[in-house]
Formats: sequence, C-alpha cells, structure tokens
Amino acid sequence: MWILLVYFCIPVLVKLCPSIQAKLVFLNFVRLPYFIDLKRPSDHGLNHTVNYYLEPESGFKIGVWHTVPAQMWAEAQGKDRDWYDAALLSPHPVILYLHGNVYSNVYSLCIPMCTVCILSPGWGDSDGSPSEGGMTADSLFMYHRLKRAVANKPLYVWGHSLGTGVATNLVRRLSDTGSPPDALVLESPFTNIREEARSHPFSMVYRYLPGFDWFFLDAISANDIRFASDENVNHISCPVLILHAEDDSVVPFHLGRKLYASAARSKSLSGHKVQFIPFQASLGYKHKFIYRSPELPHILRY
Repeated sequence: MWILLVYFCIPVLVKLCPSIQAKLVFLNFVRLPYFIDLKRPSDHGLNHTVNYYLEPESGFKIGVWHTVPAQMWAEAQGKDRDWYDAALLSPHPVILYLHGNVYSNVYSLCIPMCTVCILSPGWGDSDGSPSEGGMTADSLFMYHRLKRAVANKPLYVWGHSLGTGVATNLVRRLSDTGSPPDALVLESPFTNIREEARSHPFSMVYRYLPGFDWFFLDAISANDIRFASDENVNHISCPVLILHAEDDSVVPFHLGRKLYASAARSKSLSGHKVQFIPFQASLGYKHKFIYRSPELPHILRY
C-alpha cells in the first residue's frame, strides 16, 4: 500500500515542483568521487594537470582543469599555469571539453590532446546553479578565450553526455556568427532532452504511466531545458564526429544513431564530414569509458 502511495505521489510532486525535475536532469548534487580537492589534481595522480579559476562575470568564478597529452607529461611535472598556457601553442591540437551531469574530469584528461575542461555553474567548486543558458554562455566565454590563446591552431569542441547538448548549443552559436570550431566531437550524445529523459533508466518505472509526458517531460520544459541537438545540427557548419557505445544504458545507442541521421541530412553540414563511430557492446565501454579504446587516437587523427 505504502509503495503504491509513494509511486503515485512522485509524479504529482514533480508536476507541482518542476525544480525537482531540473535537479534530476543536472544531477550536480551527485559528486563522484565525493572527497576530492579539485584545487590539487596531482593528489589524484594527475601531475600533468593544472587547476585554476576564471570569472565570466564579476564575482562569479568557474573552475578549469587544463591537461596536456602523454608526450608532454614528463615535462609538465611541477609546472605552473603560465607553462600550461604556453603549452596551448605546442604542436598538439586543443580541445574544449564539456562534461556530463555526474561529471568526472578524470575521463576528459585521457583524451590524447591538450584538453581544457570547464566545470559548469553549480558543479564541483564552480559558483552558481546549473541552467542550459548559463552552461552555454560559460562555454562560449571559454571558447573565445582559448581561441585567442591558440591563435591559428586547430581548436575542437568535445561534449560528453549532457555536455553534448551544451556543445551543440555552443557550436550552433559559433556557426551562426561564421566562426565555427575546426570540428565537433559528440561522445554518447542524445537527440534532445525530452527523448533522453523518456529513454533514461530512471524513467523506466513511469514510462508507460498515462500522462508521463505531462507529469515529467513538461516539467523539464517548464525549466527552460531543451538541449535540442537534433535541431542544432541543422545550423552547424563544421565536421562532426559522433562516438557511441552499443552497451550505453544511460544514453541509449539508438539516440546517438538517430542524431547522426539528422546530422547526415543537415543542409548546413553539406560538404563537411559527418561520421558515426559505434563501439561494440563486447568492448564494455558503456556510457563513459570510450576513452579506453586503443583506436581512439587513430579515429581522432582521421
């Protein structure tokens, strides 16, 4: 009896308090690993990484982790931020990495390039609360800062999971102004947040409940959260690479495939390379371990 009461009360509560659904989308209150000092990445074996803070707005700071590829690890030991800033001019390509909701910077630092990862508002030790508009604005701020720093070197945007929605928002804005990045990489992406919420394991017990969209998905829209990558690809004008594991249970494989189909039909992407790389379920990469693929450096060079 009590289980049924709770089961039917949750949709009503979400409908009456849409902010609950926003928290479930962003999940920024879930911090894994929990006891981690983001100011000291070297304490966690990342002695080729530096942490610092930027202020997109006065009095509002966001955290940044900047790492270098394996070829520079030995030289990076004990270096300060000035050295890392200068490393942006090394021969290695530079990536702006946009994390997912239950973030872990460690995954981004395994990409074989110079990688700069920003912690969006409300994550880690960044100020503020998460919102789609705020995340997109901060990524735009960081992109322009990196673009000035790298001069004429290639600069790529890489999004993972929820970060793919931020990435397509960002690249759409850049494309609209005629200054897209050199390429966009989408790792474990979805089409839009409504379809992802409907497919997410959390929704399994309510998916077939009459009024599911009204109770849960409309609550997401009420928070002005869309992350409409399937719309954004119709406005993007740079090469796009999509990576997705067949055994991804968080963002189902079919959503990545569907997004690729939308991108392949996009008129704005006509003339640009659009590629979809699947990873077999037998590899066990799931939602966040594609970085383990020994083929990844070759895929990125290609």
